[in-house]
Amino acid sequence: MPIKKEQPFFEHDMPYMKRAYELALQAFDAGEIPVGAVMVSPDGQIIGLGYNRTEIEQCQYAHAELFAVKSACAFKNDWRLEGCTLYVTLQPCMMCYGLLALSRVERIVYGAESPIYGFQIDTVSAHGVYTKHTKCISRGIMKEEIEFLLRNFFKKVRSSGQ
Repeated sequence: MPIKKEQPFFEHDMPYMKRAYELALQAFDAGEIPVGAVMVSPDGQIIGLGYNRTEIEQCQYAHAELFAVKSACAFKNDWRLEGCTLYVTLQPCMMCYGLLALSRVERIVYGAESPIYGFQIDTVSAHGVYTKHTKCISRGIMKEEIEFLLRNFFKKVRSSGQ
């Protein structure tokens, strides 16, 4: 069963994406790919935060989404994040989308597309467990600011010879 439909983002999404952007700036300052994520409960409370830490942790799993899910689960004392929304600055990868789907996150809102690593659930034949709980995906909120930050990060990395 595919995602019901893509949904536009709404004005009430903006404060949460701004918080995710602030986390992306923290990642940038730490020398990480600038991605930030915020998990929001159905009643609008921020229950999880994260930013990329792959260089700090020296492990590829250390994506912003993972830390937002982990802290939200600790907050709820439950692995089920039903009814929650994840705000993330960059389109989730396949690993992160799988985590969000299995955690039963209902909505994903992201800013910038990730043309290489971004996962499109509607482009594959996915088992129902990966499409059952995620009802909609919204994209493009704060896109220009996020793309500018990402371009600056990669420009900085290239100029440093890393």
